[in-house]
Amino acid sequence: MIKKRLKIVFAGTPEIAKNILSFIIESGFTVDLVLTKPDQPSGRGQKISFSAVKQFALNHNIQIEQPISFKKNPEIIHRIKLLDPDIIIVVAYGLILPKELLNTPKLGCVNIHVSLLPRWRGAAPIQRAIIAQDKISGVTLMQMNEGLDTGDILIQKEIPIKNNETAKELSERLNILSKEIIIEYLQNYNSIKPYKQNELGVTYANKIEKEEARINWHETAKIIDSKIRGFNPAPGCFSFLNNELIKIWNSKLINQSSPLAEGTIISVDKTGIYVACGENSVLLITELQPSGKKRQPASQYVLGHPNIVTNKFSME
Repeated sequence: MIKKRLKIVFAGTPEIAKNILSFIIESGFTVDLVLTKPDQPSGRGQKISFSAVKQFALNHNIQIEQPISFKKNPEIIHRIKLLDPDIIIVVAYGLILPKELLNTPKLGCVNIHVSLLPRWRGAAPIQRAIIAQDKISGVTLMQMNEGLDTGDILIQKEIPIKNNETAKELSERLNILSKEIIIEYLQNYNSIKPYKQNELGVTYANKIEKEEARINWHETAKIIDSKIRGFNPAPGCFSFLNNELIKIWNSKLINQSSPLAEGTIISVDKTGIYVACGENSVLLITELQPSGKKRQPASQYVLGHPNIVTNKFSME
């Protein structure tokens, strides 16, 4: 028996969503409509720019809708209903789908969430997993409902979080897994049965606030290191050295201790800058970025600042 062609609506906005949309097309499926956020002014000239998903849709002649909100643009819900989609796939869209739209497709609306739900429901699951020093992460394909990442699970797969892995690096690996999972579902949806989330393991991945990335040197080196990796690439951890803002992009844990005051530079060498942290722990800074300059190895910064030993990083 030949399967009928699925009518697919794809809702997404940033680059990660575009990558998954592209993979769906490459895998032989047709996307009938793309939903993406309205165009935004950006840059110094405030030039109007398209989302990554919109640009892809334009390049592939896919119909596009860009509601400000579904409450303000109810005609778009009507047009989607006329299309009679089999499924709506949602990846980092940025708008909440109303109940009326959630109930429109025959297979419902599905969402790719980059955590092992119910752990890390919410906006920043990758960053929160690294900061919490989780050992595993993964991807959940979820049947959407009106709650925040509370829908039934369709497919869930896990991967280990590597030592010294940044949020950017983990995101790239989860993106690959996300592509595999959505294609698996589109090819086998008839045989995949949803199941309820376990409410005992619920945690929330709150939106990242820039102030969280300010380094508190009274915390242990392990905690600081996890934040540096979790906030790489955004917003980037920062501190101050001799009244200059320094972003710190990469670090390593060192098996040594120091009685010096937290934030004090203990020593420097070709591997980087050794800093005293809470509970006598020590952190090795390997990559940083002085204000107004490019990212650079910490050893390169040391060459231009040879007398920083005993100087002290501060919170402001």
